[in-house]
Amino acid sequence: MKVAVVGATGMVGEVMLKVLAERNFPITELFLVASERSVGKKLIYKNKEYTVIGLEDAVAAKPHVAIFSAGGGTSLEWAPKFAEAGTTVIDNSSAWRMDPSKKLVVPEINAHELTKEDKIIANPNCSTIQMVMALAPLHKKYKMKRIVVSTYQSVSGTGVKAVKQLENEIAGIKGEMAYPYPIGRNALPHCDVFEANGYTKEEMKLAREPQKIFNDKSFSVTATAVRIPTSGGHSESVNVEFENDFNLAEVRQLLSEAPGVVLQDDTAKNLYPMPIFAHDKDDVFVGRLRRDETQPNTLNMWIVADNLRKGAATNAIQIGEALIERGLL
Repeated sequence: MKVAVVGATGMVGEVMLKVLAERNFPITELFLVASERSVGKKLIYKNKEYTVIGLEDAVAAKPHVAIFSAGGGTSLEWAPKFAEAGTTVIDNSSAWRMDPSKKLVVPEINAHELTKEDKIIANPNCSTIQMVMALAPLHKKYKMKRIVVSTYQSVSGTGVKAVKQLENEIAGIKGEMAYPYPIGRNALPHCDVFEANGYTKEEMKLAREPQKIFNDKSFSVTATAVRIPTSGGHSESVNVEFENDFNLAEVRQLLSEAPGVVLQDDTAKNLYPMPIFAHDKDDVFVGRLRRDETQPNTLNMWIVADNLRKGAATNAIQIGEALIERGLL
């Protein structure tokens, strides 16, 4: 099993290497790949030193699978070159997500749709992944009509520069700004760039991607995405209207039995999901379950996950595991 990690020197790339090691992904040969400026760098994986190589050399090596986290432009240019060489690409950028010819996969929900012909597979947006993980068992049982989601997203979702900005502000140091405003002691209703309709790209990802993952356009999603001064972990307030009524005890049972979901819902003990609990974990945490008392068949819930793990690296690696299990690699 020859595996390439493209974007290995980046924030998500580092987490990918950590998760590959933790999950004992079956690697016989590993290629750590990055842009020209990082070629020649040394990285450690499982106590062994590797030299970072460029994209052309990586394509020539013909890995069985290439896990990309190198930005949309790189993915658009290089994923097809890997695919032509026979490599299966799992891409973490937004480049291929809404391409109708590419699958958008959360393994717990739709890995069964994967085939040998899928040479470029898209990893959903981090905020989308945690939301659909929590909603999947409920949609199956009660059928969703409409979702209203507000996100509270950590600076790590922007990247290293944003994490450094927050650290500098906490320390009282003037430095490079990743955002147009300070993020410390602040909240920015501005994740990604604004589109013509007034929504940001992040908000439109949340609106569009769930329908593709569930292969169902019968429900709609509207989103507001906000950046907050936490270093890791995304949180979401989700209001979901169902076609059928639900029982809260049954909702709790469905969520507690859902793979990859952890129920933290005991307000008497102040137990509810928080980024500090989700840090470095692969599960999606759900709590604050309560009926919306203003309209029928509607549930309020709070969802938290580590955006660099289940929201990015872990989900991509689980796609690789699903391909192996299904004999597609």
